[in-house]
Amino acid sequence: MSILVKYRVAVEYVESFSNSSIRKNIGKDKKDLNFFIKRTQYFLDLLGNPEKDFYYIHVTGTAGKGTVSTTIQEILTASGKKTGLFTSPYVTTSIEKIRIGGMYISPEEFVAIVEYLKPFIATAHTGPYGGPSSFELFFTIALIYFRQQKCQWVVLEVGFGGRYDATNIISRPVVTAITNIDYDHTDFLGKTLREIATDKMGIIKPESSFFTSEQRPSLQRLFQKTCRDVGAKFFAIKHQRNYFEYNQELVKTIARSLGITDEYIDKGIHNTQLPCRFEIMQKNPVIVLDGAHNRAKIRSTIHNLQNCTFKKLYIIATISDTKKDNRAILEPLLSLPYSTHIVFTQVKKGDRSSVSPTLLMSIARKYQKNKRSKTTLEIIENPHYALESIKKNAHENDFILVTGSFFLAGELRNEWISEDWVLQNRRSF
Repeated sequence: MSILVKYRVAVEYVESFSNSSIRKNIGKDKKDLNFFIKRTQYFLDLLGNPEKDFYYIHVTGTAGKGTVSTTIQEILTASGKKTGLFTSPYVTTSIEKIRIGGMYISPEEFVAIVEYLKPFIATAHTGPYGGPSSFELFFTIALIYFRQQKCQWVVLEVGFGGRYDATNIISRPVVTAITNIDYDHTDFLGKTLREIATDKMGIIKPESSFFTSEQRPSLQRLFQKTCRDVGAKFFAIKHQRNYFEYNQELVKTIARSLGITDEYIDKGIHNTQLPCRFEIMQKNPVIVLDGAHNRAKIRSTIHNLQNCTFKKLYIIATISDTKKDNRAILEPLLSLPYSTHIVFTQVKKGDRSSVSPTLLMSIARKYQKNKRSKTTLEIIENPHYALESIKKNAHENDFILVTGSFFLAGELRNEWISEDWVLQNRRSF
């Protein structure tokens, strides 16, 4: 059996565990949400606490947390610090979640750690909290790998929310950060911005430095009070012109607080590349993959579009079936002041699935009826057929945007860079 086959078997095994850590199984009785933290800590205790002895930077927020986390890791690496990065979600393949320097964990190392974990998983199943979730296992694999490779620093991107996320077992981070607060996962995090902020600010810990680029004064006051209550230092980034500048100013401020010079900050920012963040895959016509999957991210995507020149805009879109805010994601795309054709498609691949394109079409038509939008709509369920169809119709001065879902962007990225290439090269570019 080849290593790539073994790797895919190992990933299938890890992903076979439920992801109840994202609270799908809480129910109306509002069970103790700290259960997920306790379960993660119990599992790590069985393993001899691989989470110990790192300097941590912990990042959450509604949008931009992956970009901020990756850029901070690049800056730390440029300054000579051996730094691990754990992010979520991945674009093409699971090893993208776990990185040291500029290289993902190798398929061989991933397989070896999964085999090492199996008896501990069996023990955990008989314990007080049951076995770990898929997300908790990926997190654990990352910690073991970082320890094996003798990392000094670890940058953690929160998987979901903050307060009850598995990554929040970290008790003494050096830095915590919230990029921004907006409406996302409201069924789980809360219906109001204050409730969402309260969940995310659960990562703020005593004796840490806390940074945010959130601009709403009411939320800044909430963060500032929490910092006073727990004994953390509070820093708010000043107003910037756009999301890109907010992200850059946030990472620069965090890096400078750690004593890193501008030389290494600039080098780290220059080295930062993330797949499917308004990623240009080809020209004539331009094709861009963008994993924007909530209202805040879509606003950033539209801002980027405004800096582009094209004759007609084609959009291939879907939305993850975990989202409840379909209209908030769709309506900005339906309101664009361009000649636009939108194709609704679907992703069905393991736990990476999206809502029915028929549902999205229904939402779009209702919106068009009220707003008299001239955007044309179509359904092509297979995303690869959707891309092929649009490429046949588009001219060299047109623009093709794939958006609404990391799952969709990652699936179509295979048209240019395959999963096997990423696995063999341990990088995305």
